[in-house]
Amino acid sequence: MKGRVADRLVPLRIAVASGKGGTGKTTVAVSLALATRGLGPVTLVDCDVEEPNAHLFLAPKIVQKEEVAIPVPQVDEGTCAYCGACARACRYGALAVIGRKVLFHPELCHGCGLCARVCPASAIAEVPRPIGRIERGLAKGICLWQGVLNPGEPMATPVIRALKRKLSDQGLTVLDAPPGTGCPMIETLKGASYVLLVTEPTPFGLHDLKLALGVTRELGLPTGVVISKDGIGTDELDHYLEGEGVPVLLRIPMDRRIAEGYARGTPLVEALPEWEAGFTQLAQAILAQLKAGS
Repeated sequence: MKGRVADRLVPLRIAVASGKGGTGKTTVAVSLALATRGLGPVTLVDCDVEEPNAHLFLAPKIVQKEEVAIPVPQVDEGTCAYCGACARACRYGALAVIGRKVLFHPELCHGCGLCARVCPASAIAEVPRPIGRIERGLAKGICLWQGVLNPGEPMATPVIRALKRKLSDQGLTVLDAPPGTGCPMIETLKGASYVLLVTEPTPFGLHDLKLALGVTRELGLPTGVVISKDGIGTDELDHYLEGEGVPVLLRIPMDRRIAEGYARGTPLVEALPEWEAGFTQLAQAILAQLKAGS
């Protein structure tokens, strides 16, 4: 059986996301990667580049590091005519021309290069500005890629794009998305085969799940749900999912042993080995849903 499932895991990208933080998203992503490592090559990608934490559960040996930079304008004021074309073209307000002075605000620059293209005097060159790094590590039979955004940097998406450019179409890739429904989460979901939304049965959990589900539907991605901390709250979440036709693929109960393992940095499938079968079945359920929809 495992051999046949392994064949169907190539290629497959599962994004694990949530509308809010603290739902157990990384717990699910790490456990899914570890439980399926016997089914073929598995890569876990921590796309929460502002606060990557998958490494805390895997303790990987880092074997590769690369700087991530975005191109920003460098103005040759000896050539510049101070016409203001660059400032008018910049949608983000990163450039301003005041008299015979060009002001540049690097924290607003998105590195699009439009200012250099519209400059009639060709006075703008693009130079790299580091904003973070990506790292590759090996641990427990899986490959871990993670991004780290430099402190104070406002844009996570270029680091996430750099991570995703490193991925191959071999085996299973699990993408641990940033929480919320902003640009970093959307960038992570692009190109995914399937999205797992991790939520909790609380009013806040349901509210933010609705937002996240709206994103996956807008992107046209098949979606299932993992309910974490199952057993608290009410059954309102189940009624909503049933009405929307969204399958619940796994329920993780509110269990002190899970919380204790998390606090020690122990993955769920190692703290409670009986859960490995549950996460293997989760992967099989995703494959079955994708096959049914193809």
